[in-house]
Amino acid sequence: MPDVRQTDHNSRVIRLSDYRAPDFLIDSVELVFDLGEEDTRVTAHLAIRRNPEALDRPAGLRLEGEALRLLSVALDGESLGENRYRVSDDALIVDGVGEAFTLDVVTLIRPQDNTELSGLYKSGGNFCTQCEAEGFRRITYFLDRPDVMTRFTTTIRAEAKRYPVLLSNGNPVAGGEDPDGRHWARWVDPHPKPSYLFALVAGDLTAVRDEFITRSGRTVSLAIWVRRGDEDKCGHAMASLKNAMAWDERVFGLEYDLDVFNIVAVSDFNMGAMENKGLNIFNTKYVLAKPETATDADYQGIESVIGHEYFHNWTGDRVTCRDWFQLSLKEGLTVFRDQQFSADQGSPAVKRISDVRTLRARQFPEDFGPLAHPVRPESYIEINNFYTATVYEKGAEVVRMIHTLLGPDKFRKGMDLYFARHDNQAVTIEDFVSAMQDAGGVDLSRFKRWYSQAGTPEVTVSERYHPESRRYEMTFRQQTAPSPGQPVKDPFVLPIAIGLLSPEGREMPIRLDGEEAEGRPGTRVLTMTGMEQTFRFIDVAEPPTPSLFRGFSAPVKVKGVPLDRLKFLAAHDGDPFARWEAGQQAATRHLLDLVHAWRRGEALTADPDLLDASRRTLAGGDADPAFAALALGLPAESALADEMAVVDVEAIHAARQFLRGEIGRALGTELAATYERLTDKGSYRPTPAAIGARALRNASLSYLSATGTAEAKALLVAQAETAGNMTDTLAALGLLGDVEGPERAAVFQDFYERWQHDDLVIDKWFALQAVSSLPETLERCRSLLAHPAFDLRNPNRVRSLIGAFSQGNQLRFHEAGGAGYAFLAEQIIAIDPLNATMAARLTQPLGAWKRQDAARQSLMRLALERILAVAGLSKGTFEMASKSLQ
Repeated sequence: MPDVRQTDHNSRVIRLSDYRAPDFLIDSVELVFDLGEEDTRVTAHLAIRRNPEALDRPAGLRLEGEALRLLSVALDGESLGENRYRVSDDALIVDGVGEAFTLDVVTLIRPQDNTELSGLYKSGGNFCTQCEAEGFRRITYFLDRPDVMTRFTTTIRAEAKRYPVLLSNGNPVAGGEDPDGRHWARWVDPHPKPSYLFALVAGDLTAVRDEFITRSGRTVSLAIWVRRGDEDKCGHAMASLKNAMAWDERVFGLEYDLDVFNIVAVSDFNMGAMENKGLNIFNTKYVLAKPETATDADYQGIESVIGHEYFHNWTGDRVTCRDWFQLSLKEGLTVFRDQQFSADQGSPAVKRISDVRTLRARQFPEDFGPLAHPVRPESYIEINNFYTATVYEKGAEVVRMIHTLLGPDKFRKGMDLYFARHDNQAVTIEDFVSAMQDAGGVDLSRFKRWYSQAGTPEVTVSERYHPESRRYEMTFRQQTAPSPGQPVKDPFVLPIAIGLLSPEGREMPIRLDGEEAEGRPGTRVLTMTGMEQTFRFIDVAEPPTPSLFRGFSAPVKVKGVPLDRLKFLAAHDGDPFARWEAGQQAATRHLLDLVHAWRRGEALTADPDLLDASRRTLAGGDADPAFAALALGLPAESALADEMAVVDVEAIHAARQFLRGEIGRALGTELAATYERLTDKGSYRPTPAAIGARALRNASLSYLSATGTAEAKALLVAQAETAGNMTDTLAALGLLGDVEGPERAAVFQDFYERWQHDDLVIDKWFALQAVSSLPETLERCRSLLAHPAFDLRNPNRVRSLIGAFSQGNQLRFHEAGGAGYAFLAEQIIAIDPLNATMAARLTQPLGAWKRQDAARQSLMRLALERILAVAGLSKGTFEMASKSLQ
C-alpha cells in the first residue's frame, strides 16, 4: 500500500471537532440549466453576504466544485479576469469580495458521462439529480454544506420533443416555448434549503395524478412520474403517499407546505429514494408495483419508503442538519416516524419484529466489527460511507427510547417544541434532545451517550425472591465491548420495559419499593442509568418470571436467560414481541448445540420441546398468521454467526438445514393442511390479513421442501409455474434455488424468458441465484456477470448479484479457499472507477474477518490489501477498506 496515497487520503479526514460556521451565506440563487446532448450549461446567480459570525476571518470566498468546466465569473455584474480568481480540482476561490455582493458563475458539465450518479446525470435517457450528500458541487460552484440554506429559483431549458417534462423544487411559476424547438420551465421554492436538497428532472415521462386536501383546506396536486408503460404500477405508491400525508397531520400535526408534490421514479439510483423539497426522486424499486411483478415485501417497502421520504418534509427539509455528523438527526428521527406509520397501517407487533430483525442483521454486526461507529460519528473521509445501519436503524432506536422514556404525549410536545424553535434552521442533535428534555421535564444529559458511544450493550440479570416479605429484587448489569477509538464505555441509559408473569402465565401487578399506589398488571418502564442497578418490587405474591425489554425497549443483547424460562415466555408472554423473542432465543440455543454436535461428528437430534412449540404455533396460526409465520421461522444463519466467537459457516448451515428438515417431517401433516387451507383462490390483495396468510402458507412450504421428498419438489415446481402473484412465485423459486436437479434450471429459465423485459423482476432473478446454497453458486455468479441483462453501471443490478452474494450468502461467500473474497475484491476494483459510492458499500462484508478462523482471516485481509493496492482508488473505498483492516 503506497504511503503517499495513504497520506493523501488521510489528509482529507473531516472531524466534528473542527466544525466552524460558514464564512459566507447565500440568501438566494437563480439557476438556469441549458440541457444538451454533448454539454449542459449551468448559469448560477448568487446573492451572497458575509456571515455575521465570521467577520474576523479573511475576505476570500471559497466555493466547492468538482468535475466542472468553468466558463466565466462575474462579481456584481463585472466580468472577472483570471487574475481575480483561482480554480483548483475542488474549489473556486474569489478574492477581494465585499460584505454583500452577487456572483455569476457559468459552468459546463457532461451528465451523460456521470457514472457516479452524483450531481446531474442521465438515467434511461432522462436527466435527473442526486445531490445528497455532496453532489451539488458537481453541478456548479457553491457553498455545498447543509448549514447554508438558500432560496432557489430554477429555470430549465431543453429540447421540447425529447424532454417534454421539466421539474424542479417548489412550485411551478412560468414556462414557454422557444423558436428553436426548445422549451423552458421556471420553478420557485419559497422555503430556504441546503443545496443537498436541490433536484432537477427533465425527460419523456408520464404522470399518474391525484390530489390531497390538507387539514386547512388547501388542495395539493400530486404526481408520480414514470416511464411510459409503467402507469399501472403506481397505484400503491400513490395510496401510500396520501396515507402518509394524512397520518403526519393526525399524529404530528404537520401539514404539507407547497402547492405540488412530485415523485419521479428512475432506474439508476445509488439510494432507495431522496427527499428533495417537493420533488422526491425514487429508485423504481420503491415506486412500481403490481401483483404480477411485486412481492408483499415490495408493497411493504414502497409504503415505508414513500412515507419516509414524505416525512422528511419536516424532519430533514424544514428542519435540517447543521453538518453531516448530525445525519441521524434527520435519518434516525425519520426512520422512527416511518416505522410508526407502517405499524399503524398494519400489525404493530409484526412491524416491530421486522424492524428488530433488520437491526440485528445489519447494525449489530457493525457494532461488533472494525467499522463500528457512534450514531453521531466523530470523523470521516467520505461522508457517503456513513449512510449506515448505525445512523439510520440504531438512530431510530435511540429516538424510540426517548419516546419510551417520555411517553407519547410528552414526545409529541417535544416534537412541537423542536419545530417551533428550529423551523427553517440547520441544527444539531443537541437541539433535538434539548427540545425533548424541556418538553418532557426530564434530564437527558446522560442519555446522549447513545449518540457519542458505539457498541451494543450486553445485559445480564440476577434476581432474588423473598417469600416472607413478598419482595422481589432484580439486579441488572451492562457491559459494552471496546470499539475502534473507544476502549472504555460509560453506562448507557436503558429504558427497560418489564412485565412479571405468574407460574400460570398471568400478568402480575408491578409495584416498586417506595411507591404508594397499588401495583397494576401489565408493562412498566424502568430506567437503568448505571453499570449495575437493583430494582426492588413489593407485594409480589409468588416467585415471578420476568419478561424483559418488551417491545425491544432498548437495543441490547440480554445474556444468560435460562432455557426453561425462554420456553415458558415463548408459550405465555402477553407481549407479542417478547413472546417471539423468547422463542427465537430458545431456537438459537438449540441450533448452537446442534452446531457443536455437528463439529464433533455426533448424531443430531431435534429438541422435542421446539417441535411441540412449532406445532402449537401452527395450530393457532389462523388468529394472526403473520405473527405465526414469524414465530415458526428459525434464526437466520447470520444471526447464529453473531453468537459464535469464531464462525463456522458449514456447521451453522448443516445444523439449520437439519432442524428445518426435522420440523418438516414431524409436522408434515399439519404443514400440508395449512398450505392447502391458505391457498389464495381470489385476486391478489396487499392487505395485512392477506399478506399474513401468504407468509404462513409459504413458511409451511419452506418446511415441506426441507424434507427433500419428490412430492415436496413437485409442490415447489407447481407453485413456481402457476402462482397468481409474485410473492408466491418467488417463494417457490427461492426454495428451488437450493434444490439439485434439472427442474431448477428449467424453472429459472422459464422465469427469465417470461419477465426479461421487466427490470425489477430480473433484479430478483439475479438475487435468487446469488443466494443459492448450491456448490456451483459462485461460478454461476461469475457467469451472470456476462449475462446480457447485467450492467455493472446499474446499482440495482450490482446489489442484486454482487451484493446479494456477499451479504446474503454466508455459506458460499465464506467458502474455504477464499474464492468468494477474491470475487468480491475483483468487482469492487472494477466498480470503483465507475461508481465509488457503490464500490465502498460493497466492501463492508470483508470487514468481518476477525470473526472467521485463521485461514479465512488471512484470505479476507488479502482481499482488502488487494483493493488498497489499486492506484487511484477513490477516497470512499480507501476509507472502508483501510478501516476494515483495523
